[in-house]
Amino acid sequence: MFTGIIEEKGEVVALERAGDAARLTVRGALVTSDARHGDSIAVNGVCLTVVDVKDDVFTVDVVKESLDRSSLGVLTEGSAVNLERAVRADQRLGGHIVQGHVDGTAALLSRSPGTNWDDLRFSLPEPLSRYVAEKGSIAIDGISLTVTTVDDGSFGVSLIPATLRLTTMGERQVGDLVNIEVDVIAKYVERLVVRQ
Repeated sequence: MFTGIIEEKGEVVALERAGDAARLTVRGALVTSDARHGDSIAVNGVCLTVVDVKDDVFTVDVVKESLDRSSLGVLTEGSAVNLERAVRADQRLGGHIVQGHVDGTAALLSRSPGTNWDDLRFSLPEPLSRYVAEKGSIAIDGISLTVTTVDDGSFGVSLIPATLRLTTMGERQVGDLVNIEVDVIAKYVERLVVRQ
C-alpha cells in the first residue's frame, strides 16, 4: 500500500521489451537507500516489485497487464517518474489509500496557471467515472490529489507549487497520458451493494 505522497522524482535508465512484458530500470537515490529484492516501489503510481538494486538504481519486471493499463510502456531513457516506497505500518497516511493498482490512463486536456497553483483537467474514461467524485481522492501518476470538479468525460485537480516542483506534474503537457487510480473504497462499496 502507498499514500500518494511522492518521495522523489526518479529517472528511467532503461526500458527493455521482452515479448509482451518489459524490464524497467530506474534511478532514485532515496527509494533505493533501503530497497531490497522483493520490495514494492510505485513508479508513476504502478506498484512494482524490485528484482535488483545496485547503488542508486533499481530494476523491476513489468507484466502485460501493467503495460496494458498504464503509461509505463511509453517511457524512454531519461523520462522523469514519480517514486514512492510502500508505506510502513508505523507511518502517517498523509495522502489516501493508494494500492498501486492503476485502473487506466487519462490524457491531460488543459492546464491553467493560477497565482500560486495550476488547475489541470484530465479526460475521464467512462467506466471509471462512477468512482470519481468532487472533493474525493484520486491518484494521478501515483500522486494523491483531491478532485476539484467532475463533468461528463473529464475531471479537474488543482496543484500547489510543491506538487508542481517535486513531481512530474510540473512538466506534463496537454496530450500527455497519465496513470489514474480511483478510490478503492468506492470500488469495494459498489461491489458490496451490487452483490446484495
